[in-house]
Amino acid sequence: MAQGLVAGMERHQAAVCLGAMAAGAVVGLAAPGSAPGLAGAIDPVLGALLFATFLQVPAAELLRSLRAGRFLTAALTVNFLVVPLVVAALFGLLPDDRAVRLGALLVLLCPCVDYVIVFSGLAGAANQRLLAVTPVLLLAQMLLLPGYLYLFLGPGLSDSVRAGPFLRAFLFLTVVPLVLAWATQAWAARRRSGQRAVGAVTAAMVPLMAATLLLVVASQLPRLHHHLGEVARVVPCYVLFLAVMALAGTAVARLFRLDPPEGRAIVFTGATRNSLVVLPLALALPDALAVAPAVVVTQTLVEVLGMLALVRLVPRLLPDR
Repeated sequence: MAQGLVAGMERHQAAVCLGAMAAGAVVGLAAPGSAPGLAGAIDPVLGALLFATFLQVPAAELLRSLRAGRFLTAALTVNFLVVPLVVAALFGLLPDDRAVRLGALLVLLCPCVDYVIVFSGLAGAANQRLLAVTPVLLLAQMLLLPGYLYLFLGPGLSDSVRAGPFLRAFLFLTVVPLVLAWATQAWAARRRSGQRAVGAVTAAMVPLMAATLLLVVASQLPRLHHHLGEVARVVPCYVLFLAVMALAGTAVARLFRLDPPEGRAIVFTGATRNSLVVLPLALALPDALAVAPAVVVTQTLVEVLGMLALVRLVPRLLPDR
């Protein structure tokens, strides 16, 4: 029965995501006082989700992905060249509020590394190839994000944004899960008990994703409610970003002459953003920038709905040959 439940959740992952977000909304509205406690649980659950994600990336596969020149170059191009140009074009449409703009930049400049694997797979993309370059994308965005924020917001940002929370998030949400995943793979290569552990963690992937989305929405919805006017003005930019990146990602895939599954993966990595991982960074900002986490969570709500549309649209943009 347990295997059937897991298989059913995997078949209906999009519905599970929406259901988790709906449940989070109910909890957030019914018990707003629970928000601080729920927010404290985001990092551990997100770390577990990323551990499960990285566990699907064999160390040898990561090395092969680094040698897969065209796909890796296309992924880096769409995320760290095309996306900043698109964000620069949209920047003037954002409200003239430093905290709102910071929240939008945090989320739009960082490529997704978790549920993009799910949604791209539903569209027939080469999500295993995308999964293999996930650590590279994580490292690149953490290295480049400070420079991007400086370019968009100027040097004054250093007065309000501390480096410590960013470094801790990178350590505990990237380095630790990745090292643990590779250690578990080594265990599984030698012991049957390790193989069972890998199977159990892999089976927990969808529930962990659902738990993360539920916690994010439930803990941040009260904050979102208090800043409804500011964040509502960002929604059109998020929708426009998704639409533009669907077309831009398709153009990059064709430029690099990728096959349709790889091309679809490029579209999804360009359009899907890293809201769950950057949320702890936004939560670490000082009180003067308290609206930034609500801006990040708003992008999550818009994006999950947008992914349902892209699952149907992207195979038409890049049909099988």
